[in-house]
Amino acid sequence: MRWVAPGLLALALVLGACSGYAPPAGVVGQTAAEVERAMGAATGRYTLPDGSTRLEFARGPFGLHTWMLDLGPDGRVRRSDQVLTERQFATLRDGDSADSVLQRIGRPAEVRGGGLQGGEVWSWRFDNGNNCLWFQVSMIDGRVRQPAYGIDPRCDAGASDRS
Repeated sequence: MRWVAPGLLALALVLGACSGYAPPAGVVGQTAAEVERAMGAATGRYTLPDGSTRLEFARGPFGLHTWMLDLGPDGRVRRSDQVLTERQFATLRDGDSADSVLQRIGRPAEVRGGGLQGGEVWSWRFDNGNNCLWFQVSMIDGRVRQPAYGIDPRCDAGASDRS
């Protein structure tokens, strides 16, 4: 019986945290402050080529979604998109800048050094049915090289046994 109250409190905290996972219904037209009250602080802020602002709400490193909310000149949301999708990944090309990648799909779940050509490897988890794929790009001198899909290490049985 002594575990019931702490267990219910923990469950309430988890469920409360989940309520802000996605943009609230009717997000278009809300102010940035209203959205951040509902979703928590933005994980990134980007100035787009037209001078408008994009807010990033990444739900990683183990989350499978990142929402980008574009604000109009009046500071209100004019568009909301979940950007960790194969369609969005397909827009990335060799030579794209790191800033362009961040503006389009947000911060990666993991950044590690190395790769075939040195530099860094940026990886994003996403909802792809079995959730064992992740999207990766090599970042060489601040530019995308070889965007591709790979196996998420969480799904690679025996990966920790290899050296």
